[in-house]
Amino acid sequence: MAALLKEESTITAKGQTTVPKAVRQALGVDYGGRIAFFVDDQRRVYVEKAAEETSDPVVDRFLAFLAQDMARHPGTSIVTLPPALRDRIAALTENMDVDLDAEIDGDVAL
Repeated sequence: MAALLKEESTITAKGQTTVPKAVRQALGVDYGGRIAFFVDDQRRVYVEKAAEETSDPVVDRFLAFLAQDMARHPGTSIVTLPPALRDRIAALTENMDVDLDAEIDGDVAL
């Protein structure tokens, strides 16, 4: 197998590593993306983008809990933010310019 790209990464004491930016781009994964590792009988490791999950069981259970709570307590489950909290959030974020669709530069630890 001819390599199209070779990058190196160090494994930390906790067994973690950073997937180099060039590899993330080649796989088409971004922050929060998932990758799958495959090891063959000769101990070669292959990495590919993991299949997209259609749902998260933890999130599904949490959303079910919220739905039940809202049905049981329709008047108190959802309330408006207190004005002081709303004003504090506005003050803390007043001059922030955030582009949630912007690409992440540099290495990202997943």
